Amino acid sequence: MASPLRALIHGGGIGGLTLATALAGRGHLVEVAELCEELDALGVGIIQPSNALHVMREIGVLDDCLAAGFVWDALTICDPAGAVLAKIPQPRMGDVPSNNGIPRPALAKLLARAATAAGAVIRFGSTITELTDDGAGVEVTLSDGSTGRWDLVIGFDGIGSPLRRRLYGDRYAPEYTGFANWRVTVPRAPEVGGVLMSAGNRAAKALLTPITDELMYLGAVFAEAEDFRPDPERAHEQLAERLADFGGPVAEALTEVTDPAAVVYSRISQVTVEEPWHVGRVVLAGDAAHASTPHLAQGAAMAVEDALVLALTLDAEPSVPAALAAWETRRRPRAMWVQSMSRAVLKQETGTPTTPEDDELLRTGIPGAAHVLVQPY
Repeated sequence: MASPLRALIHGGGIGGLTLATALAGRGHLVEVAELCEELDALGVGIIQPSNALHVMREIGVLDDCLAAGFVWDALTICDPAGAVLAKIPQPRMGDVPSNNGIPRPALAKLLARAATAAGAVIRFGSTITELTDDGAGVEVTLSDGSTGRWDLVIGFDGIGSPLRRRLYGDRYAPEYTGFANWRVTVPRAPEVGGVLMSAGNRAAKALLTPITDELMYLGAVFAEAEDFRPDPERAHEQLAERLADFGGPVAEALTEVTDPAAVVYSRISQVTVEEPWHVGRVVLAGDAAHASTPHLAQGAAMAVEDALVLALTLDAEPSVPAALAAWETRRRPRAMWVQSMSRAVLKQETGTPTTPEDDELLRTGIPGAAHVLVQPY
């Protein structure tokens, strides 16, 4: 499209800020409505695989990501006692690393800087309260009382997306998988030079992921009741109880966990919007449209791919409706493959019965999936 668009992005997470940078850098008028008052407390750490790092390069922040994080190129598989079973080299494409671990707060800050430097405006403490799409544009009222008219509204507002509920009601509420993720930042052990995954039983899986030269995070997946929440006074002890059968680097990392407030707990859920991801000029992206389990470490990567491809497609197509249709045609198969593969791996690791479709995906395996996803998006 030749003329600049007015775009409102609902949600200032990783995908939303990536899109804000990509659109504003192309001359579009972009505002981000972010419910939080700041972007400092956004979790523990995150893996940026090669395909996500290519997006970071395209929006001009690759060097910042690598400087703030920890580059690694091999996945180490251990048994629960900590004995190394395999080291699997990770694929890379072109001149970017295969993986980068980075603290989520650091990534949020550098993406916010990039978005504002490109010309986007981030409106903290605001969310959409009213929305009317008349076909030619979208009239929006925000919670701060301001109003505006936009050519496009994009919901990068996460797995609990209020915008998704506005479009589809409760038809696509998050589906709890029966498992939850415990994460906590600890000092990086010298031997953890890449992701170390300790598995071998159906009760739990633990991972150590380096995110800076000094830090790594301990992540652990367990079956948990849907209504379970850690005790705020003893969450670190509850995590230790669940990891009692693990030795080696996982056990050593666990000795560093002494503050219950440092433990981050999140249920692992999935969202699949089976209807079109866009209704008129309002579109859902990232976890709002296709949240996956974390077993391929591709959730944020899919979000930033969504963002960049949307910006590219808006450039290439003659109208917003045409661009949204073309974007979804391009993105849906890849995002749904990641979701299906991630869920199949979850079933395999936990002994849950699999379908023939799951079994076909599992023949690819996690190393094979990495080779599939390193290809251009």
